Amino acid sequence: MKNLKKITYLLILPLVVVSGLVFANRETKDENKPSTKSLSPAEMKARAVEDRKKWEATPDGLNYIKWEASPAGKKVSASHDKIRKYIKDFSNMEAVVTSVTFKRPNANSSSPKWLIVKIDGEEYMMQFNAKDFQKLSGLKVNDKIIVKSHSAGYSPNHPYLIVSGDIIEQKNKVLLKREFNKNDGC
Repeated sequence: MKNLKKITYLLILPLVVVSGLVFANRETKDENKPSTKSLSPAEMKARAVEDRKKWEATPDGLNYIKWEASPAGKKVSASHDKIRKYIKDFSNMEAVVTSVTFKRPNANSSSPKWLIVKIDGEEYMMQFNAKDFQKLSGLKVNDKIIVKSHSAGYSPNHPYLIVSGDIIEQKNKVLLKREFNKNDGC
């Protein structure tokens, strides 16, 4: 009976030690995780400013700042100012197609497709994946279209402001309407 008690303790002791180690290890892993508490708007803004300053110190950030101050960067910024209200209101912009075959230098065949349009005398780019661009295949240079956009973006690698082109219509017919939940938020 004494031997049975010793064997039972010998079997239980390692289980207790292993359980303690597993539990202790789990607690230290949880301590290493970043806090999931939500940030206030002021904290988010401060973090964004801090992150931007860090990025601006990188080679890409320095190149962007240099481009932003260049005549090309200023031209793109001015073109954004011209359509900012349309984007903010998500309202119709009358556009004329100026190119349906634009390709960036050294781009491969699977790269995004570009539509270049003129709105209020300025040229803008719209980027599409091949499936969405197929819906616009009937467009020709000088066609008039209506563009609605939620956003626009700057890039020193592109000659014009990049407009999202979320809805494109021609003659009251919707040619393209981007589905945000199906397009990875793009």
